[in-house]
Amino acid sequence: MARRKKVYEGKAKILYEGPEPGTLVQYFKDDATAFNAQKKDIIDGKGVLNNRLSEFFMVGLGNIGVPTHFIKRLNMREQLIRACEIVPLEIIVRNVAAGTLSTRLGIEEGTPLPRPIIEFCYKDDKLGDPLVAEEHIIAFGWANQQDLDDIVALALRVNDFMSGCMMAVGIKLVDFKIEVGRIWDNDMHSLILADEISPDSCRLWDIETGKKLDKDVFRRDLGSLTDAYTEVARRLGVLPTNSGPVTRPTLIN
Repeated sequence: MARRKKVYEGKAKILYEGPEPGTLVQYFKDDATAFNAQKKDIIDGKGVLNNRLSEFFMVGLGNIGVPTHFIKRLNMREQLIRACEIVPLEIIVRNVAAGTLSTRLGIEEGTPLPRPIIEFCYKDDKLGDPLVAEEHIIAFGWANQQDLDDIVALALRVNDFMSGCMMAVGIKLVDFKIEVGRIWDNDMHSLILADEISPDSCRLWDIETGKKLDKDVFRRDLGSLTDAYTEVARRLGVLPTNSGPVTRPTLIN
């Protein structure tokens, strides 16, 4: 589709004006970053894989009633999405100890957690997306208590769906990050899943070998990131092709 005005550019995606009011075009870049963008590289094909994988998960979640911003895939790198007001939080769901949780609490990486743990980080790259408590979120007006309750419920539904998808293809969902947006109707709002779900935002380990199939491959110099993401796409049956886009009927207000 014709390129439109750029609305926002992040580390891995660019948002452009959409063709209709209330829509945006989300473009997936090949840029890879880690450690708050202290480590950077261009990984050929990463954006194509993440576009298709995020489409796969968003469509699946929509089919079980989880509201998302996804409307349809436009091409190999772009999606049409609903515009929304992003809640300034990263919501992290952890099933297994890894990453900063292991570092902060001294828990050996790979230790199963007694139940899914949900953490919140304040979205601010300059501050390094610091961990925050619910008290901070409510006190500073980033979300109210009802929003938080709804966000936790949504995150757990995503976790159930994603865990099942991954387990079915021999992958362990260690943890993942999501973002949530608000859709307004006069003074009332509802929450929807936004941003993306891809190996960029998940930790994925092979169940049998423990091999990492996510961005830790790039963070820790463990091999080819493209190969890791391609393996996830292959197991899920989502390898990029020239076939038509998968779509889910979505009303645009």
